[in-house]
Order: sequence, then C-alpha cells, then structure tokens
Amino acid sequence: MRAALFDRVGPPEVIYEGRRPVPDPGDDKVLVRVLASSVNGGELSGRSGDLGLLGSLVMGPFPRAVGLDFAGEVASVGANVRGVAVGERVWGLIRGFGAMAEYVAVPPDRMARMPEGMEPVAAVTIPVATTVVTALRDKARLRPGERLLVRGATGGVGVGGVQLGRAYGAHVTALARAEHLDLARDLGAHEAFDYRTTAPAGLGRFDVVLDTVGTDLRAYRRLLAPGGRMVAVSFDTARPLRSVGYILGSAVFGRRRVRFFSGNPRRDLLEEVARLAEAGDLRPVVDRVFPLSDVAGAHRALEAGGVRGKVVVDVTA
Repeated sequence: MRAALFDRVGPPEVIYEGRRPVPDPGDDKVLVRVLASSVNGGELSGRSGDLGLLGSLVMGPFPRAVGLDFAGEVASVGANVRGVAVGERVWGLIRGFGAMAEYVAVPPDRMARMPEGMEPVAAVTIPVATTVVTALRDKARLRPGERLLVRGATGGVGVGGVQLGRAYGAHVTALARAEHLDLARDLGAHEAFDYRTTAPAGLGRFDVVLDTVGTDLRAYRRLLAPGGRMVAVSFDTARPLRSVGYILGSAVFGRRRVRFFSGNPRRDLLEEVARLAEAGDLRPVVDRVFPLSDVAGAHRALEAGGVRGKVVVDVTA
C-alpha cells in the first residue's frame, strides 16, 4: 500500500510516498481504508530531528511512518470485534504513527462513526478537538461566564479551543496572527489580538489559559486570576528539556500549576466530538489539501507557519 515515510531526519524533502505492507488487523482490530489524514506539529519535530532521542523512541526505527488522525471507511472487521460494519465511515486517532497510509489497523475503542454528511478531507480536521474537550472540560473544568484565553487560536488545535470555549459559555479571548483575527472572531472569539504586537501583560486576567504553542509558559501562567487554571497541550520543541522541566516544576503552584497531558482519545471522546460537530458547535477549518504524492509539500506548508486550521492530506490522491 502507499504510505508517507521518511528514512532519515531532516527537512520536509526527506518525507515521501513509499510502500509498506497492508497491516493485518487480526481478530481484535478493524482495518480502515484511510481517505484523509492531516499533518500534526509533533510529526514535524520528529521528522526534523528536533526531539532528538525522544523522537527516536516515539517514532521507532527507519523507515518511519507519520499520521496520527484518519477519516475513512471500514474495510474489514476482526472476528472478536462487535458493533462495527464493513463500509461504515469512521474517524479516529491512533496511538503512535502510521495513519497517513492507504490502510490502518485500529482498535475499535480508538475510532467512532464520522459525523453524517461530512466529507473526509473536512472531517479529519476535527478528531484533534478531543484534546480540547479533555483540556477545557476535564482538566480546567471551564465554567460558563469564565474568561478563557486561547493561545495559538487559529492553529489546528486552537480553532477547536475557540469554538468549544464559546460553546461552553466562556468569554473567549484569542491570540493569533493579525491576518487571522477575522477567523478567530468568526469562530466565536469575543476578543482577538495579534500575538506579535500584544504583550502578555496587556491582556488582563483569565480564569483559564489554553496554550497550544508551548513557549513562554511562565509569562502566560502569570495571567491567571486567583483560582485560575492553565492547560498546555504543547511544549517548546526548541528547548524541550527546559520546557518540560518548567511544566513539572510548576506543581509547586498547586492549583495554578501548568496542567499538561498526552492525548489518548477513546471512543467516548470521539463520539462526543462527533456530537458537537453535528450540533454545530465544532466546524472543520481546512487550510489546504495536498495529495499523498506531495506529502513533503504538506509538511512544508505547516512548517512555514501561518496556517488557518489544519493542513490535510488526501490519501486517495
């Protein structure tokens, strides 16, 4: 089958459309024919070598595969799997990498039915919102009327933060590029500021800070009001040890520490995100769509920065 692979760390040009065997789902997994996948920031760091030994441990031996999320249709079902039918359209996120390929073997509890009537290239931008649900609903326990700051508000995760912050009844302030502030407001932000010209100290106080960027965490944690909570879903990949060290060390601040977690979305979270999408609380934001044959171009586009939503790879093209 066709798959996105790379044989060495380096610039976007090292990633290519290659071949690998179709995975065997065995008795306990579902074989999904992937129709679309998207590029995620962690994959860029793993491909470029920025994560060093950590990247090697996470991504495994060469040739390395990429792709965390998928939207597709069920090709076959293991003998022990119940409640899943061949031909059903599904989406999800896998543990590890390899979803950017024509087929992926998925445990049934890591996928769910795709929202009705949504095309795969749009649908695949939404499963990452499971991270936002966990961050705002479960970790920060965001309440109606609270002030929420979303940093990186028009990136792949941030667009979900703005939309769900509004859906949960918060007063949403978005930080993004000047040219993207219109999108942030359109997604539901009450206020939107250019992060390049607005110093953190000028933003005021917040009950919850959702940080999708990972740099300068100390400066943004200082914006928390009494009883405030900060959730970071990224860390500074240019200084990973210092960044992770600060996150761990922030435990001394108790409730006002920086909460950080590794996304591990199960079926219930994926179903919740599908429900939110069908209710109109989450809509897909697609920056650009690349064919699998130009996966290097997709990586190049995200690495250049300034994307609005998600960079998608059409695996059928």
